[in-house]
Order: sequence, then C-alpha cells, then structure tokens
Amino acid sequence: MAKRYPSLRPRTTLGIFVALLLLSVCRSTPSLAQAARFDLEGPKVEVRVTRDGKTLPIANVPNLQPGDKLWLHPDLPATQSVNYLLIAAFLRGNTNPPPDEWFFKIETWNKKVKEEGSYVTVPAEAQQAILFLAPETGGDFNTLRKAVRGRPGIFVRASQDLSEAGFEQARIEKYIASMRKVPPSDQKALMDHSVLLSRTLSLKPNDDCFKRPVDLQYNCLIQSGNQALLDDSHAQNVIASLSNGPSSDFITAASYTGMAGGGTYSAYVGAVVDLFRILGGLHSAQYQYIPAISFPEGASLNLRLNTPPSFRNPKSVIVIGLPSVQKAVPPPLRATDPKFVSCLLKPDLVLPVDGAPLVFSTSFAHDLVLHINTENGKAGPKDIPLTPDAFQGGLIVTPSPDRKLLPMPSEAELTDPKSPPASSTPASNLPPAAPMTGTVTGTVSGLWGFDAFTGPTLDLQAAPGGDWHLATDDPLIAGRENHVLLASNGNACVDAIRIELTPGSYTPVTWKSADRPNLLDLRLPLKSPDPGNLNIAVQQFGNPSPYVVSAKIFTEPATLTALQFYAGDTSATATGTNLSQVKALTLAGLTFTPAPASDAPTPSGTPETLPLTLPDKAAAPKLRAGDKLTASVALKDGRTLVLPVTVGAARPSVTLLSRNMGRPTDPILHLVSEEDLPTTQQLTFSLKSSSPFPRTGKIEVASVDDSLHADLTVASGNLVLQNPHTIVGTLDPLKTFGTSAFGPLHLRAVTPEGVASAWLPIATLVRLPGITNLQCPAEGTAPCTLNGADLYLLDSISTDAAFTSPTAVPDGFVGSTVSIPRPTSLPSALSASRPSTVTLYLHLRDDPDPANTAIIPVLALPAATTSDSQATNKSSKHKPISISKWDGSN
Repeated sequence: MAKRYPSLRPRTTLGIFVALLLLSVCRSTPSLAQAARFDLEGPKVEVRVTRDGKTLPIANVPNLQPGDKLWLHPDLPATQSVNYLLIAAFLRGNTNPPPDEWFFKIETWNKKVKEEGSYVTVPAEAQQAILFLAPETGGDFNTLRKAVRGRPGIFVRASQDLSEAGFEQARIEKYIASMRKVPPSDQKALMDHSVLLSRTLSLKPNDDCFKRPVDLQYNCLIQSGNQALLDDSHAQNVIASLSNGPSSDFITAASYTGMAGGGTYSAYVGAVVDLFRILGGLHSAQYQYIPAISFPEGASLNLRLNTPPSFRNPKSVIVIGLPSVQKAVPPPLRATDPKFVSCLLKPDLVLPVDGAPLVFSTSFAHDLVLHINTENGKAGPKDIPLTPDAFQGGLIVTPSPDRKLLPMPSEAELTDPKSPPASSTPASNLPPAAPMTGTVTGTVSGLWGFDAFTGPTLDLQAAPGGDWHLATDDPLIAGRENHVLLASNGNACVDAIRIELTPGSYTPVTWKSADRPNLLDLRLPLKSPDPGNLNIAVQQFGNPSPYVVSAKIFTEPATLTALQFYAGDTSATATGTNLSQVKALTLAGLTFTPAPASDAPTPSGTPETLPLTLPDKAAAPKLRAGDKLTASVALKDGRTLVLPVTVGAARPSVTLLSRNMGRPTDPILHLVSEEDLPTTQQLTFSLKSSSPFPRTGKIEVASVDDSLHADLTVASGNLVLQNPHTIVGTLDPLKTFGTSAFGPLHLRAVTPEGVASAWLPIATLVRLPGITNLQCPAEGTAPCTLNGADLYLLDSISTDAAFTSPTAVPDGFVGSTVSIPRPTSLPSALSASRPSTVTLYLHLRDDPDPANTAIIPVLALPAATTSDSQATNKSSKHKPISISKWDGSN
C-alpha cells in the first residue's frame, strides 16, 4: 500500500466535507445544517501505543506499525447506565476480509478493564485499524464482526476518512482557538496573526472579513462554519462542521449542486458521499452506524458526534478511526523564506517554517530541537529545544528555567526622544559556555511519532552584526525624506534603529531588509533638520550599546544641466539649479570661479545660469571647437560633481569703436559722467567685428537684469553695415523701452545660429528732472525753494560738491518744490533787479554716484513772502522732505 502523509490525500475526506456541499445544500435547508454539525460530545477512549519498548500517547502517534502494542481504556463515567462493548478491528485492504482473530472484544463494564484497560497487538499484515462502541446485546460482537468481514472495503474507507477528518478539523479549530487570543479591536493584530496562522496551518481565511468594519472582523474570522479554506494540495472549501447525511435526499441534493459536479460526483465529493452511502447501507433492524471524529489530547481520544446515539433498535454503533498501519512519512517541513536569517540572540525567537500543517495542529511532532552546525565536526552548543506555535508563525524556543530573560528597553524608551539608546543586554538563546560569532546554520530535528526526522536547515546569526556603514554614495539631503542603504556583516539581530539629529534627541526610523543580504533599507525623516551631522544608532540583540554610524546632511545639491564654453574664451556659463553652491569649476587644467553675482533675481520658471571666469590676465585654454572634455565642479560643502562638456565654436567678437550719446538739452543740468545717456536722447555706436558680420545677425541691447531687451538688425533699419567688419547701430531708448527705462545697458553680437559674443557695457540710461529756478529770501539765512518738474528723479541735492549736508528726496515724492538750505555762495542781500545764478550738486536716482551740476537762476522773494516762508520751513531746515508735507500743492 502506498505511503500517505495524513493531511495530504489526493481526495477530500469526511473532515473536509466540502464546504461547498453544506453551503449549497444547508443554506436551503437550515434544519439539516444544524443537524449536520459534529458538535455533540461523545465518549472518551484512552489509547497508548508501545513500540520497541517505548510508549507514546495516541496524540503523538501519526501511524501504527505491525507489532505495536495498543493499550485501550474506555473512559466512561462511573454512572454509565448502558454497557458499551468496545471492539478493536484490524483490516487488510478492500478485497481481503480480516480473519476472526483480528477482532478484539473488550467489555467496558468489566472491573479489570475499567481499572487496567486492555492490550491488543497490531497484526503483521494489518493496514487499517478501527474501533467500534456498541451497546451490549446478545450476539453484538459476532454481528459486527460479520458485517466487517462481509464488506471490508466499507470500513477501510471509513477508517481512512474518519482519522483524516480529525486531522483536518484540528487545523480549523487550531486557527479559531488561536484567533480568540487576539483582542477583537486590534485590526493589525488580527491581520498579522491570521496571516501567520494561515501560513503554518495551510489555511486561507475569508478575505472578505478584513473588508468589514473593525468590530465585525473578529467575529467573522472565528465563525465555525464556512469561514475558512483548506489551502493544501486539494485547495477545497472546508467548514468546521461535518454532515452525517443520514438522508438519501441529502445525498441526492448534494450530488446535484453545481460546485459538486452538477449531477455527477466529483473526485472530492465522491469520497464523502460514498461514506454516507456506505454507512447508510449498513443500516439494519438492530444497528445503525454513526461516525465519530476523534480529537487526540494526550492519551485520550475525545470523540464528537453529529447524531445522538440511539439505545433502541436500531441501536447506534459509534465508528472510530485510528491511525493507518504504515511506515512513517516525515512531515515536509520547510523554511518559509530560504534566504531569511534568524537571530539566536533574540529573546522571542521564532523560526519561520511551514509546509507541514500537522506539525502545528497536532502533537505528532515532538521533542523538536535546533541543532547548531559547526565546522569540521567540532563540538558546538547544546541543542535548543523548540515548540511549534502556529500563533507566532513557526517554531519558538521552548521556555526553560535555565534561560532567564534579561530586561529589554520598553516601547516608550525606544520612542522617547530624550531616551539614550538601550543599554540592557538581551537574553541569548545560546548557552553562555558556547560563544559563537558570525552566521551559522542550524538544523531542525525531532520525532514524528516514534521515528526520528530531520527538518530544514536554517541560516542563523549568533552574534551582533558589525562593520556598519552606509552602502550608498547618494548624499543625505535636508528638507525631504531620504532612503539609504545600511550595510553590515549581519543584520538579523537588529532590534531598533534611531537617528540623533541633535545631541540627546533620538527619533525612531522605519527600516526593512533590502533585496540583497546584509543590507537594510532605512527611511530617514529629514524634512525639518538643517544641514549638519547625523548619527544613526543601530540597537542589536546581544549588544548593550548601539553601533553608531555617522553621516552628513547636505543641502539640496547643485544640479548642472549644461556648461557653455566656446573656443578662445576665458569664461564659461553653467546652467542648472542651486548654483550658488558652486565654488569652482576645473576644465582643461584651468580653474574657473563664479563671477560676481548679480542682485537681479532669476526669472521664475527659468533655469539658473552662473557665469564663471578665469583669473585676471589668465590666457584662454587652447581648445578647439568640438573637443569633448569633462568638467569637475567643486561645491562649497566639499562635494564634487562632473559634467561632460563639448567645446563650442568660437563666439563672435566685437569691440566698441565709438559712440555718440546726446547730452541734455536743458541748459541748467550738466551730466558729469560720459556713461550716462538721457532717455530722451538717441544713442549711436559703431562696433568692430573680428569676422565678417552676417547680414542676418543681430545686436542685442539689454539691461543687466534683462528686464529691458531690444534687437537691432539690418532688416529693421537700426543696424547698418559700413563694411563687413564695421557695424553702426542706433538706439532710441524712449521709443524702444518707454518712460520707465533706466540703469546700465550692455550689448552683444549674436550670429544667425544663436551664438552670442561677450557682453559689452554701452551706457547707463538716466531720466532727468526739469529744474526751473531757485527762490530764496532777499535777506537772511532762511531756506530756499527749488522749483521744477519730475523732481522725484533726484536722489539728493547739495549746495557743495562734497555733499556735506545733502537734502534727500524721499521715495514716492511727487511734489514740484523742494526746500533746501540757503547756498553759502549767495550774497547776503539779493536784488530783484539784478538776476543771479547758483550752482547746486545733484545725485540722480537712476545713477546716484556721479555728482552732477545744475546752474540755476535765483529769484529774490519779497520781505513779506520771506517771513511766511521762514515760518513755514523753520522746522524742516536741513532735513529730508516728507511726502505728506511736499505734495505738490505749494
């Protein structure tokens, strides 16, 4: 007979009476569903098995073998009023009836049986074992023996299905009992433990449960009826109750369900339906056979029935299955993740294994240990005892009085920002006398019933990891969340990771294993810290002090997208973002440094540009157009960037030959600087081009901040080619730029391909006020009044070239008169009949550096006017003018 692992049969058993049957049939017949549940407590029978001088309780025995000695003891109450006959029968297949001597009659009411039990021995050729509990009647033993010998195949099937039904039912009940340990309101714990239980027990819970509100998820998961799926080789729906199917109507209805095959018995449903038909076919006037599912616990077979026993004709015979008689088939236990490394120093160590649900739902596997493998057969530490725990998702270290757990940091300590890294030493699962280092392997072994078996070999870490370091070159950037890889020679013993942004302040971080060994993926919340130093503290089991990895937080790095460099130039232009971090750029052995920054902001939405120049008098690098180089960019914080560069064709080169700038037409105001160009005057200039200037080229004229921009072209008429190398340009500032144009202008030549020359300064646009005269008192030292238009274009006014006591014109001033101190160059007495002039010194608002001169006519005021003027201006002498006082109404 083929070997079979009890929980992995190629067809469904009574224990998995296919939830599809009950769900489809019992939903339409509620009373039948209730009658079908195996929830009636039956009698108990104690069983022990002895083999080769060793005795085990029935709960530890997955299989029997010929020669095994069974101790049977009916555990009936002292007040039992009906005498039960216990019959032990052994079978040898479907087609070979057992001999009479394979049936053993045990009178449960016998005093000696009650006190000592009875012994039977498994015959040499036996393949199945089965027990019957029948009410005592005349000829009962012979009747049952005759029934079995007459139709042995029926009881072979019943024996197999009943024993395996208990195995599979145990998986379901283990899941339900374990889920009852979880607080119903803890959604995360419900999900986590359901996943662990499902994996170890090969179950698939109802996913719809987790879609319900939190308060309903718990009840959904622990319902004992139709809420779980067996997830083994058949992957069939199962429920926590079985149907006895006494009615032929039920069998007929079941066979016509769509999930059962639509009128034809499926391979899975057939076994179940056959069992009901078989047991129903044995019905006689004296006996009816009812199945019992056994739940072994120690030496006791705890029986559950789905039909109350009858003590009237036809009396009920309880059919009990025992383990099959066959060679042991060890459980296919395996590592859940072959790459996972477990830490032997972790106090609550769980070895994640699965693949053999009966290891977790029954007691067949016992005396499990983890054997630490050593090199060259050297003596290693003692074997570590293990206990299967489906709730924790694997094998846990069996608690021992010799292994005392030392205190570990609490969750509050791990999350307290002021709490230093933990310093308590966690307990080790290794004996103190056997220190180990690095990664080792351990093999799970134990007993499967009477037989030794060897399970999976697992990777283990026996010492805290060392050599912790950042495994990425990417810098940590302040102001955002960073993902970094942390490497070591072993990370299985990591308990917690925290970062110290400021001394004494710790922040826990989330981490997970990366896709490569000995790598951790950390998420560092650096959205608020400023650039600086960062300490990453790695707390490990078995190490009282954390391992600290130091790192540096940087600002958002400069990003260089392009570098423009033209053959023959001594300057370059970088394009990118955060270019203020650039310290220097090295190209072809020469170092370029940023040119003085402009105060003008970068227009929103446009890339930053950074001019870079060689030191004064440095020669241009001897590079040709098309040369491909690599520029090295040094940042101020020490980082270095590289950027590929292709040398551009030599830029056009122009020099200023001459210029003609109109001067003010006002005879009063005289501009000192030859660079100042009144906006009302035209500018004419000539340029010399080193190469023939193309007719489709242009001259760009712009303000330094590029807020003003104009293109002069041959086609527009404001650019004239005197010859191929000489260009004459004309600019009308007022017409081109408007009344708000002011400040320095520069120009450059641009080829039709868009290659531009260096900028050349050309002029500074200034707007001029219209000054008419200065009114002063005929006598005395009272202030004078300056009259004119657009006086807000003045920055300040002084009576001396040194601007010893200037009068400032405030921002926003719109008046037509300004009070100034009486110039000392005026005579003490003025005559209205003799006109005079005075020289004042002016700083223009558009170019406040030069001290321009104004030769202004002076008008003498009458005495009465002088008195009023003195009274009016007494408080404002030598002080800046206020807008509220000088509002143009004077």
